[in-house]
Amino acid sequence: MPNRSRCLLLSLMVFAGTGRAAEPSGTLTLEQALAAVERVNLNVLLSREAVVQAVQQATIARSAVLPIINGSLQQRRSKAVPLTNTGATTQRPTNRFDALLTGNYSLVDPQRWSATRSARVGAEIAQADYNAVVQTVLASVAQSYFAHLRNLRRLEVVDANIARARSLFDLARNQLNAGVATQIDVTRAEAQLAQAEQARLQQVTTDLQSELLLKRAIDLPVAQPLQLEDFPLKPSDGMLMLFGDEKTTFEKRADYLRAQKALEQARIDVRSATFERLPALTLGSTYGRGAANFDDPKQPEWSVTGTLSVPIFDGLRAGADRRVALARQRSQEARLHNLELQISSELRFAAQDASSRNAQVAVAQKNQRLAQDQLRLAQQRYQNGVADNREVVEAQTQLAVADDNLVEAVYQYNLSRVELARARGDVRGVLAEKGP
Repeated sequence: MPNRSRCLLLSLMVFAGTGRAAEPSGTLTLEQALAAVERVNLNVLLSREAVVQAVQQATIARSAVLPIINGSLQQRRSKAVPLTNTGATTQRPTNRFDALLTGNYSLVDPQRWSATRSARVGAEIAQADYNAVVQTVLASVAQSYFAHLRNLRRLEVVDANIARARSLFDLARNQLNAGVATQIDVTRAEAQLAQAEQARLQQVTTDLQSELLLKRAIDLPVAQPLQLEDFPLKPSDGMLMLFGDEKTTFEKRADYLRAQKALEQARIDVRSATFERLPALTLGSTYGRGAANFDDPKQPEWSVTGTLSVPIFDGLRAGADRRVALARQRSQEARLHNLELQISSELRFAAQDASSRNAQVAVAQKNQRLAQDQLRLAQQRYQNGVADNREVVEAQTQLAVADDNLVEAVYQYNLSRVELARARGDVRGVLAEKGP
């Protein structure tokens, strides 16, 4: 009975742990994987919270230029001590009650206004950072998706190689029994089969690793079965769309928009440092009612105060702040220029790489067809007793390599299209390139 209770408890714990993020079982598509990024990916969620913080910081900065009104209730009892030597007796304690509304408003304060504008741009920078993180994570998830697809296809290649090796082993034994082959042919075929089975064991581990990486990226339970839907990309030449894309890429790239906003903020900070030398005008007012005690009849009371603050000497702080802001502005201008060159280079290289990978897929398909013909001819020669099975073993190995090269070529082409989409500033655009 105790053992049954422990088993039941462990089952409940496992169910509670794995049922937290349970997803409907079935085939996962690339669209679904990319759609899950903004909901569950850790980096995206953290970046989104940074946007929230930046927006609230802008709200805090804006509060400095808005009216501030406070209400207060105060009951005071005091006793004054006479400071003369006239021999006057000590006065009796006095009471006072005040119910007040106090307001302050900065009528003219260019430095605060500029700081508020800088905070708003900071929120826009945080939003651009978020968009850049989303694009980076989308590209990473797409790469993980295609990597797992490649590993699954490689497992199919290994299984096909095992089937061919087992068929050759059976054929070699039959040929040996028929007296048209030797024991070395059987041993050679058995060794080929053992190598293929060992390769499968290694590939299963590789498949599990890529599966776990993909599940972690989109927050799927590790114990949940995962099947991927194939996503063949249409063969297309990336260079055909290069020049049309380069004109609009800067407007789509979140990192470039972020750099522009950072430069704008640096220029605002320069103006803010200059405004430190300007005077500020503040208006304050108080209105309320007062009496000796809170339950006595109350009389109105009010006051209005205008304050003009003129900086005279601030210990050279304003000049230093302006020089620091100018240095930051120059640094940001250099970063923006370098980013323009980087984006142009990335776009051109990604387009050239996609074009090259597209051509490599066609070459890999041709090599696969040639390897299949070579294996077919070698099998015919061995079955007819013209040669031993060394040619068949070599042809099987070459076909396995050709199959794997084709899988790798398709994978590299898929990665190149994802990179080209990222260079254009829209990773989701790769979804529109799905082939038949």
